[in-house]
Amino acid sequence: MSAPPELSAHAVLLDMDGTLVDSHAVVERVWRRWAAAHGLDGDHVMSVAHGRQGHATMAELLPERPAEVNLAENARMLADERADVDGVVAIPGAAALLAALDGFPHALVTSADAPLAEVRMAAAGLPMPRLRITAESVSASKPDPEGFLKAAAELGVAPGRCVVFEDSAAGIGAARAAGMRVVGVGRVAAAFGPDLAVPDLSGLRVSPADGGIARRISRSPATAG
Repeated sequence: MSAPPELSAHAVLLDMDGTLVDSHAVVERVWRRWAAAHGLDGDHVMSVAHGRQGHATMAELLPERPAEVNLAENARMLADERADVDGVVAIPGAAALLAALDGFPHALVTSADAPLAEVRMAAAGLPMPRLRITAESVSASKPDPEGFLKAAAELGVAPGRCVVFEDSAAGIGAARAAGMRVVGVGRVAAAFGPDLAVPDLSGLRVSPADGGIARRISRSPATAG
């Protein structure tokens, strides 16, 4: 049997929803209510919404609406999401991954705003990375690479030496556009062409490399295949 693939990282950039935190139930509730209110198909709305900022989703689904209307409605939806943590839990292996990255360059790069990120990470019982790039930090939503490039710059690591953990098509597309390698988290993520795919984070191995200045990321042999 061949050895599982490995990625070498000098910095790790982590998406939140679907990657570190399972918030699927909340996202479904909020966006399906929005879809019904606007007479849109819920399944189609969910396929567009995943991984993006809310106003960017609205702009794609309702292109005739003014941007200020989308921004105002997005703010109301974010408030609804902050108030709803029912079913929000950590992705298996997320706590161990963050512990393995303690003291190593890493950042949260999420389409959520800062208050929502704080609420969801706390609800999942996960520590917040010191550097976080949230919706307020960027001018463009994933799949634009701005968030990942900004995180790399603030960490002082070249994009090509960063490894991104993502679960969505928009997020993986953003990482690719930034010139970064990708670990796809979740069974759906494997369809979007990541360099390494895992069903969750529990089967990952993260170990020092290059004298400790890098981390070697791979699947354990039991999860490889």
